Amino acid sequence: MTDEELHELAGKQTALGELRGAPAADPVNVPMIRHWLDAMGDTNPAYLEQGVAPPAMAQVWTMQGPRARAKDRSPVDDILVALDDNGYTGVVATNCEQTYHRYARLGESLTPATRFSGLTGPKRTALGVGFFATWNVTWYDEDDEPVAEMLFRVLKFRPPDKREALPPYPLRPAINQDTAFFWEGVEQGELRIQSCADCGELRHPPGPLCPRCRSANRAHTVASGEGTLFSYVVHHHPPVPGRETPFVVGVVELPEGVRIVGNIVDCPPEEVGIGMALRVTYRPMDDQLVLPMWTPREP
Repeated sequence: MTDEELHELAGKQTALGELRGAPAADPVNVPMIRHWLDAMGDTNPAYLEQGVAPPAMAQVWTMQGPRARAKDRSPVDDILVALDDNGYTGVVATNCEQTYHRYARLGESLTPATRFSGLTGPKRTALGVGFFATWNVTWYDEDDEPVAEMLFRVLKFRPPDKREALPPYPLRPAINQDTAFFWEGVEQGELRIQSCADCGELRHPPGPLCPRCRSANRAHTVASGEGTLFSYVVHHHPPVPGRETPFVVGVVELPEGVRIVGNIVDCPPEEVGIGMALRVTYRPMDDQLVLPMWTPREP
């Protein structure tokens, strides 16, 4: 199955909308709540005193074993199987966002409903090339009212061939509390730009304070991944560990209004020119480090 066919399948599964699964085999009950509280180290007596379940238990009530899942397929299953068949056998959860409408009460039977909501990729990540699959699950009570919701996203990636493992790259970026969000984005194939959570000012490189309003509240936005070459140098000497000379280092101007430094690749140095259109690409330097670089963009 090609990447285009994977996206076609994802579109079909998205179009199915929300599909109901099988009701929970057991109602909300005290023994399971006790087990949960003990496992989580939660000593709050309010749950059992008030006859309600901890909100984060929503998924517990409808979890099924492998044989039960084979009979009750969701719109997600066909996507995951197709990704496995295409070699994207690695999996890691990247997002889990839960919304609680109310407590589930003792004796209630919950029913899950799953809606596949998107497939993004292929993306180059630190784990390997892969796709991000996203779906939503809503748990309903007997009156068809929502009790809780969950957005779940996983990265299905193609594990690298250990025989082709890259040697350790000697030059590694300094990652701290100001820059961690940027490198986390790179691992997910996102070019993140720091923003002020108060006035919205974008800034790069990242820093602890907003240069406009001096606020320490930080957020980020995901850039489009396109840019224009503002200036550049061709490095010939001295030698740089892990790199072959000559190579091009450019200052790329983003349409979002900031500039970012990166290597220009997939283009002979003599063909690089100020004003050329670029797009970001993500290159693994070794088995753990991925760097954002820039490649010529087709007109």
